Amino acid sequence: MSAAAITAIVVSFDSAQVLPACLDALAGEGVSTIVVDNASSDASAEIAAQHGARVLRNERNEGYGRANNLGACAAATPFILIVNPDLEMQPGAVATLLAAAEAYPDAAAFAPRLVEPSGRVFLQPRSLLAPDHLNRARRIVLPEGDACLPFLSGACLLLRREVFLALGGFDPAIFLFYEDDDLCRRLREAGHALVHIDGADARHGRGKSSAPSPQRRFTARWHLAWSQYHIARKWGLPLPGLGKIAENLAKAIGYGLLLNRDKMYAHAGSAAGALAGRAGRSALARQGLSEAPPLRDAGPSSASR
Repeated sequence: MSAAAITAIVVSFDSAQVLPACLDALAGEGVSTIVVDNASSDASAEIAAQHGARVLRNERNEGYGRANNLGACAAATPFILIVNPDLEMQPGAVATLLAAAEAYPDAAAFAPRLVEPSGRVFLQPRSLLAPDHLNRARRIVLPEGDACLPFLSGACLLLRREVFLALGGFDPAIFLFYEDDDLCRRLREAGHALVHIDGADARHGRGKSSAPSPQRRFTARWHLAWSQYHIARKWGLPLPGLGKIAENLAKAIGYGLLLNRDKMYAHAGSAAGALAGRAGRSALARQGLSEAPPLRDAGPSSASR
């Protein structure tokens, strides 16, 4: 099986600074790419087109999971490769992931080793959706060789497209955060294995997909807190307590008095998102978005906009 069996999907949102390296690395692996641009205010869409990607332009920021769903519907290959714009596939990584997909036919999701700028290998052993015994604080032990894991990071994920679409893709009610945890749990409950592939490497900038600002920090933390309530309700888990909301409000006030805008906005966002989640308000409504229709296989006929 060759790289022609894969379509990479890259969701961009003001990602012009990191997109060239990401797209060049994918092209070097022989992978065709769809860039779904979430109404960037910079030249992300133009840069993507210049680097040979097929570009789907959203009129609004649709969020991470929903934009990936659009890309998956527009693809026409057996596999899709979810790739963050601040991630660079290393030489041979795509071929190694494809070989794993052939070797493990019962698996539907495959992730490379994610190496951060510090050299640390990122794993995701804990999740709100994991049993308590998997969430106990302990030293993370890196797998030796390929390993089935309960959760894989959505920063880079090879998926069997047919399985992804059959499960409805990423939860369209989530704008940001926990969409990958939710997908992994649904894949496992549908009987599919998730495999971490030791021989495939990807370099991940982590958090560098968009330029930071206090307002973006507020929005990100709002959605992180909101999504915790959403997945807790969805999976019948205890809701986060009120104490954390009070703590974040107090910290927001304290940092405001210290004129630390970044931390003030971050904690204020956490408190506001938690209050909205606790009240059952919609993350989509906050972003001015409507409910997404069910996924459909658009295939090669879906036009770039």
